[in-house]
Amino acid sequence: MDRKKIHVRETDDSDLNDILDVETQAFGYDKEAELVRQLLSDETAAPDVSLLALHEREAVGHILFTKATIEGTDPTPLVYILAPLAVKPGFQKQGLGGMLIREGLRKLKEIDVEMVFVLGHMKYYPQYGFTPDAGKLGFPAPYSIPPEHADAWMVQSLSSDGLCLTIGKVRCADALHKPEHWRE
Repeated sequence: MDRKKIHVRETDDSDLNDILDVETQAFGYDKEAELVRQLLSDETAAPDVSLLALHEREAVGHILFTKATIEGTDPTPLVYILAPLAVKPGFQKQGLGGMLIREGLRKLKEIDVEMVFVLGHMKYYPQYGFTPDAGKLGFPAPYSIPPEHADAWMVQSLSSDGLCLTIGKVRCADALHKPEHWRE
């Protein structure tokens, strides 16, 4: 893959079929595609940051960040959850996922997001600045994560001040707030 031929842009309503195709191909089933469909229409997830990677006009990658809150805080710091990141099989392991993560984080910084959370691969996401075991840092996940997978719940500060002083349980968008989405 020639990275110069990759174009990353924000999505719009006309991209839905391409997004769902990327999600389905990347994961090999449609569970993540259905979650993305629900999140993109979930008012509690808005405003979202949804990015599509195109290679010669073919959609080959997608990343979605949705708004979240910290329970019991008023006002709550501006926080987001990265879920999911998808790259079509023929384009995996070539840096495209990292490109999407970096661009998404850049866009979130532009709108003054303070922290981003992800439940994901414990060796992959720390490469992009995520700190394992956000629960231990005072930010429990929306649902309990077994101790052997605690490091998979990660956080990254986008603020120059580091992690905000306000701690508490993370509350995600309604479509993501289901126990089946919180098993690593």
